[in-house]
Amino acid sequence: MPELPEVEALAADLRARVVGRRIERVDVAAISALKTFDPPPTALHGLEITRSGRHGKFLDLAAGDLHLVVHLARAGWLHYREPIPATPLKPGKGPIALRVRLDDGAGFDLTEQGTQKKLAAYLVRDPKEVPGVARLGPDALAADPEAFTARIRSRRGQIKGVLTDQEVLAGIGNAYSDEILHRARLSPFAISDRLTPEQMATLYEATQSVLADAVARSVGQGAASLKGEKRSGLVVHARTGLPCPVCGDLIREVSFADSSLQYCPGCQTGGKPLADRRMSKLLR
Repeated sequence: MPELPEVEALAADLRARVVGRRIERVDVAAISALKTFDPPPTALHGLEITRSGRHGKFLDLAAGDLHLVVHLARAGWLHYREPIPATPLKPGKGPIALRVRLDDGAGFDLTEQGTQKKLAAYLVRDPKEVPGVARLGPDALAADPEAFTARIRSRRGQIKGVLTDQEVLAGIGNAYSDEILHRARLSPFAISDRLTPEQMATLYEATQSVLADAVARSVGQGAASLKGEKRSGLVVHARTGLPCPVCGDLIREVSFADSSLQYCPGCQTGGKPLADRRMSKLLR
């Protein structure tokens, strides 16, 4: 799933490519992807794109007084094409959910692979009309130490889950939460409101450095290379069975129904592997 660094990079890429262009037409191929009906997609036709930004993991493209807000979910992506095919899209056929064609013949497709179709696009007058945007906590990169501490302590639970709760902090997902906890040398099962002041300060610094490093690597990359850039910068996430580059211990995994986490026992849990979540004691 694209997280804060990748969505920031996509927004920057679109700023360079499409801001100042006019939208010629918008085609919706996956009706389930468009979550709003008023205004209709045709309301974008002829409008100049004025801004490209993000809210947490939501991409926001502004044109006139409208905002096309997109959440790419787990399997969604954005593909800029120059030129973009002029052939009309066939509803329900292929991975393309929505296509935006610009006045210079270029444009971009929003695509989604797999059978679980969760990509969501909203056409609204105010981004806060999008329920997920309205519920967002402070941006993870914008929170100062005091705000960060208050947000983390506001939600009692395992720190892995608290970090990825978008109502607590916006922008952190499964991959970067693994990376942050590894850099902070914290167990993913540590309890959020039991962290010491020293642990909280270390967690804040780890959050800022991991995300800032990822943004620096990602911004300037085209959409086509972003996924590979993300993988190349990961230390523990998706590296089960490989040696930790810090201590040499093997990276371990805990699996859940529809996700998994990776961690280093040597760096994070005092050398003790975590059992399956349903059987583990919570490590502090």
